[in-house]
Amino acid sequence: MSKINYFTKEGLQKLKDEVEFLERVERPRISRQIGEAIELGDLSENAEYHASKEEQGLMEARLSKLKNELSKARLIDDSKLDLTKALILSIVTIKNLKNGMELVYTLVAEKEADLKNKKISIGSPIGKGLLGKSVGDIAKVLTPGGVMEFEIINITR
Repeated sequence: MSKINYFTKEGLQKLKDEVEFLERVERPRISRQIGEAIELGDLSENAEYHASKEEQGLMEARLSKLKNELSKARLIDDSKLDLTKALILSIVTIKNLKNGMELVYTLVAEKEADLKNKKISIGSPIGKGLLGKSVGDIAKVLTPGGVMEFEIINITR
């Protein structure tokens, strides 16, 4: 059974945009490069031809992988999610009980994790620790540095 990939509306659109870019821009560009290299003659010693063919292979593999992901993609309907618990698409404010520091994270699917934008995967240690918790709960998170405790301060969408 194939694994379903869950996406937000933005994440799914990003995936579709990349597939479209590879099909409409990159594939024709590489085909032109191969055609130009063929016109140069002797293919056995034609570095441009071999480099273009390798680039084509890598691009087609990437495109195939993305299309496979897209075939298993499902859009998350956040209107049906429990607002009282930390679930996927929740914006969770947590307080580190050791140092008192407050952090705000959005829980997202693995493919959309982006720590720079404070989006953490539900599969990450902190994400797993927060899942299913309510305001006031303490999440114990196992990290390489030991167990960290976070208090759930707020949950929004």
